[in-house]
Amino acid sequence: MIKLTGFNKKEFILNAEIIEKIEIMPETLITLINGKKYIVIESTDEVIEKVVKYKKRIFSGEF
Repeated sequence: MIKLTGFNKKEFILNAEIIEKIEIMPETLITLINGKKYIVIESTDEVIEKVVKYKKRIFSGEF
């Protein structure tokens, strides 16, 4: 799970396992495998960094 910020400035937690794609629009648009979309204020690089950090934590066994 990763913490992101929506355009309404409210933080929310997203399951990184169900992200299908991330687009630059100029904002960042995240599309999930179920078709649901989220626009966030984090850059695409920041989202990718959060996903990679999450995956490393999962595979290392550190919670």
